[in-house]
Amino acid sequence: MTGDAKGGQASLIALDWGTSALRAYLMDCDGAVLDARSNNCGIQNLPQPGEVGFEKAFSDIRAGWPEGLPVIAGGMVGSAQGWKEAPYILCPADFTQLADASVRVTTAIGEDVVIAPGMICRPGHGQPDVMRGEEIQIAGALAQNPKLGVNAEFLLPGTHSKWVRVSRGRVVDFTTYMTGELFSVLARHSILGRLMSETPAERNATAAAFVEGVAASAAEPDRLQHLLFGVRTRGLTGDLAGNVLSEYLSGLLIGNEMAAGLGRRTDPDAPLILIGEQALCDRYQKALRVLGGPPAEYIDDASPSGLYLVARKAGLLKAASLSG
Repeated sequence: MTGDAKGGQASLIALDWGTSALRAYLMDCDGAVLDARSNNCGIQNLPQPGEVGFEKAFSDIRAGWPEGLPVIAGGMVGSAQGWKEAPYILCPADFTQLADASVRVTTAIGEDVVIAPGMICRPGHGQPDVMRGEEIQIAGALAQNPKLGVNAEFLLPGTHSKWVRVSRGRVVDFTTYMTGELFSVLARHSILGRLMSETPAERNATAAAFVEGVAASAAEPDRLQHLLFGVRTRGLTGDLAGNVLSEYLSGLLIGNEMAAGLGRRTDPDAPLILIGEQALCDRYQKALRVLGGPPAEYIDDASPSGLYLVARKAGLLKAASLSG
């Protein structure tokens, strides 16, 4: 657990509660973070199973913080496997609707935890798409940069990458790509990983392998499965060293996602915004440069700002000022 307390009057506890990690923020009435903590108690890694585990994880991470503060939570904590399910809201949707559709769970000591829902997109044709947690980051990015709410596309790389279109302050639609999960499965649990080596490679060699993968996949996006088998054959023939095969695989998958995502953009002039872990976003920036894509602005983790925005729209900060 990490924390760095600062001065200020605490008015809100915000929880970014995902599958593998829990992040907690103590915030003041203006949304400034007074203290931040994190641990690995995601919903699949609770100290005890069931509701008791959620209560203990919450109690542990907020230990020493003032009691009686309003609590806002977002992410997988609101899934069917979470503390209490907060059903998805249908897109197009704005962030007031996130607040309106939130659910409450009361702890054993009588504290209310307000859990924000995720979003679901049901296009007129094709399959539905869902997200939980990413909408909070987008809300935070818009709170920090209101001009982006007019018209922008957000790219949130990760296990399940999201391309999210925002117009007039509403999430209009979004598309998911299983890029991170595919990489993990193929590298760890398929024949493609057999020739991969963890021996350190020169930086130039890893960069070249990644770029080659991006370019190959984007040039022939309809032949991804064939190109993926090339991770094995190029290792067998010595075309690529074992210690750069994972970079080539990463390039293939990110390049394929980029080709699809850029091809679906309805407004090429809309700014493209990257949100997420910096090292991963750097990869996507590099892929964009390889493909001659639009420059993308990078925004660091915006979850605290997004949770604060939803809490404010839900009236939690008003309740805090009255109780204070």
